[in-house]
Amino acid sequence: MPQDNIPKPTGSLMYLMLLTVVAALGGLLFGYDTAVISGAVGFLQSHFHLGAGLKGWAASSALIGCIVGAMFGGPLSDRYGRKKMLLLCAVLFALSGIASALPRTLTQFVWARFAGGFAIGSVSVLSPLYIAEIAPERMRGRLVSLYQLAIVVGILVVFLVNLLIQRLGDETWNTAYGWRWMMGSLTLPAGLFGILLLFIPESPRWLMKVGRRSAAEQVMVRVGGQAAADRELRQIEASLNQEEGQFAELFTGGYRRALVIGVALAAICQFSGINAIMYYAPEIFKSIGVGRETAFTQTVSIGVVNLLFTFVAIWLVDKAGRKALLIGGSIVQVMALTAVGILFARGVGGLGLLFFIVLFTAAFASAMGPVPWIVISEIFPTKIRGRAMSVAVLVIWLSCFIVSQTFPMLVDSIGNAKTFWIYALCSLAGLIFVVVVVPETKGKTLEEIEQSWKRRN
Repeated sequence: MPQDNIPKPTGSLMYLMLLTVVAALGGLLFGYDTAVISGAVGFLQSHFHLGAGLKGWAASSALIGCIVGAMFGGPLSDRYGRKKMLLLCAVLFALSGIASALPRTLTQFVWARFAGGFAIGSVSVLSPLYIAEIAPERMRGRLVSLYQLAIVVGILVVFLVNLLIQRLGDETWNTAYGWRWMMGSLTLPAGLFGILLLFIPESPRWLMKVGRRSAAEQVMVRVGGQAAADRELRQIEASLNQEEGQFAELFTGGYRRALVIGVALAAICQFSGINAIMYYAPEIFKSIGVGRETAFTQTVSIGVVNLLFTFVAIWLVDKAGRKALLIGGSIVQVMALTAVGILFARGVGGLGLLFFIVLFTAAFASAMGPVPWIVISEIFPTKIRGRAMSVAVLVIWLSCFIVSQTFPMLVDSIGNAKTFWIYALCSLAGLIFVVVVVPETKGKTLEEIEQSWKRRN
């Protein structure tokens, strides 16, 4: 048969989904490792006799590692590849799970959490980056949303694990041993993540970046077919040839606007206070007189809603668009957080308080949770995308650290009501920023988005 008549491959959706799911498991570990502290922190406080400041430090110490991981994960992946860095993260997750279950002092616990935090910070750059670099533009929003879905699955799973573990004994047993089992449970999913990573290829855009065109083409053909691969390879080559790849470019011309948007969205999504709820939910419910078992059960309900409404984002992000979701979600966040503050101010708990906390969680999960990760993974130029994403993700973790460290101290000093009103004001500021500044990126290739910044300049 003549060569020209050989049918060209059309790509494999199943293969694309396999790569996406494996990379997204980094998000599951992210959610699992960050939220495991919600069940353990009360028992840790009793075990180590912690005040409000040290309680916040026990909960937020991993976030210092997240900040460092976000700083170095992107640059190291630009040099060594996305896959190798993801494998390193899997190893660190497993080691951290073991070490954080065995500490004799708070200092040992903090160092173990720092190692896990480094993995979380790195994977929060690398997993959405890898997915964005393999995904066709028509599906990129939904596929990167799977990363956020994996995060909330991890959060829900660990809420359930914490619930089951705390049921194994009384308060004394949980103070001595229960929290250790909670922290150590991370090791199993970390091992699974590491094994599965061995079977996926390197990112095709990184392969192109380091001159391995043939290897990149093989991956892209298998994902999207020959025609799509040829088109994207030409775009990537043109993009790489035009760029010098200097990090300083992000601070000049049109790219500066991309950096501002990435950094601002990173801060906005955290200062809404979502991780005050994810890290301290059982403690919040206990503070209004709810028993231990009920507090853990209500925390699980938050995890369920978080998961269900992430599917709303996956369904709508490539239909309604990124900007519309951000606007709608932010409006609901402002209303829900304001209502939570009012109920705390009036001393009202029960189902009304739970409803508005759940409503806030639903709004966040359908918009401000997944969409910033999508936008951040899309808006930066190929040659320095890893380093640029590190800046934005660094801001995410720095903001998350500030929220989780200060929440117990704010509650102690100004009370729950004013604390949640502060988060409502931050959500309002975020809404204004999205309306005025954030562009729509749905339906565009990564290279088309990059060119749009150049045209703006």
